[in-house]
Amino acid sequence: MRQDEIWDTETAQEYDTPGTGMFAPEVLGPTVDRLAGLAGGGRALEFAIGTGRVAVPLAERGVAVSGIELSRPMIERLRTKADAAAIPVVEGDMATATVPGPFQLVYLVYNTISNLLTQDEQVECFRNAARHLSPGGRFVVELGVPDLRRLPPGQEAVVFGSEDGYIGLDTYDVLRQRMVSHHFRFGGTGTRARVGRSPHRYIWPAELDLMGRLAGFELESRHADWEGAPFTAESGSHVSVYRLPR
Repeated sequence: MRQDEIWDTETAQEYDTPGTGMFAPEVLGPTVDRLAGLAGGGRALEFAIGTGRVAVPLAERGVAVSGIELSRPMIERLRTKADAAAIPVVEGDMATATVPGPFQLVYLVYNTISNLLTQDEQVECFRNAARHLSPGGRFVVELGVPDLRRLPPGQEAVVFGSEDGYIGLDTYDVLRQRMVSHHFRFGGTGTRARVGRSPHRYIWPAELDLMGRLAGFELESRHADWEGAPFTAESGSHVSVYRLPR
C-alpha cells in the first residue's frame, strides 16, 4: 500500500482531534515550545506537514514555517486553517522534494520517518534535511522505540492500545524491520469494525544516528519527550536533535 493511498480524503477529514490525543494541549504545547526554541528566530521546515497540527500553532508563535507533504487531501485540510502565504507547502516526498530556503530548523514528528519503508529512503530523508539547512542548522526527529521486548518467540503481533470502541495492534516482520499498525474502530450497536492499516520501517536509535552521520549531522541531544526527560532503556520514544557543523 502506497503512502498516498493511506493518507486519502477520508483520513484527512478524520485526522484532526482538537483537544484530544496528539492534539491535546499537554502533548502539543511542549512540542511547539521546544521547536520554537530550536528555531531561534529563524525559518522552520516541516517534513510531512499533514494538516498543520504542529505548523499552525508554531506559525502563531511567530516562526516562519514552510512544509513538504505527499498527500493532497492533507494539504487541502491544512488550507482550511492557513493559506499559502502564511504556510507555504510543496507537494512531494519528504526524501526528495525541495523548498526554497535555507532554514534554521527542519523537523519531522510523530514517527513519520518510519513511513519511508526502506533504509535508503530514510537516509535520503536525512540528506534532504541537510540540503535545506544553513550551517549550524538542526534536524529534529520524534520517533518511537521498537517494542520488540514484548514480542515473544513465535508471536508476530502486539496490542498497543485498547479502549472502548478501539483496538490497536502492531504486526512485525523482524527480518525486514517492518511493522504494520492496525487500527480497529467499533461504532454503534453492530459487530462490524472499520480497519485502518499503515506500514512502517522501524529504526533503532543507533541506526538513526548513523543515518545522521552519513548526511553530515552530529547528534546534539536525545530525550524521552519534548519536555526534556532523560532517555533511558525503558523509554518508549525519543526526540533526537541533530546539528550540522558551522
